[in-house]
Amino acid sequence: MKERLELAATLNRDRELLDRVQRASGVSVKDCYQCGKCSAGCPAAFAMDYTPRQVIRLLQLGMVGEALKSHTIWVCAHCQTCYTRCPKEVDLPRLMEALRQEAKKAGFIAEKNIDIFDRAFLSSVERYGRVHEMGMMIQFNLQSLQPFKDALLAPPMLLNRKLNILPEKIKDGGAVKRIFAKVRAGNQGGDEH
Repeated sequence: MKERLELAATLNRDRELLDRVQRASGVSVKDCYQCGKCSAGCPAAFAMDYTPRQVIRLLQLGMVGEALKSHTIWVCAHCQTCYTRCPKEVDLPRLMEALRQEAKKAGFIAEKNIDIFDRAFLSSVERYGRVHEMGMMIQFNLQSLQPFKDALLAPPMLLNRKLNILPEKIKDGGAVKRIFAKVRAGNQGGDEH
């Protein structure tokens, strides 16, 4: 009896989680009929533990926890190749991003360096309206505990004017701030980035 109650509670949590992911992404996993075009065209599939088609299948089977723990949702480049090839127009990149956000909330960050890079990139864009490459590189290297990783690359890049020491801000930084505020409001108290 106890095992049945635990199983029922787990299934209920998975259903609620799947509903949240589908609402956040605007994607119904039932729309996918497993043709495999998304996986066949994915340029990052070689680095994934599950193909994009398999991630959707996990969700269709109610195995949401398994999907959240996968490396695939972190490796997805959001390039839209799968979406453009899908005969049912399943927006897989939006689904992957919603899964990534839920995984972060649950503490399942399978690719820590990708998460660190994502936060460094968005922080730079929010602060300056564009990416300050040198600042982002320093932030990433410090947070990923590799402080001297790119140290030898910096001098030649600076000499060849490929990197700026100081960031350049865009003229209307308020527009970027409003975009970030709108996204945060849409997340309703979720993760900042």
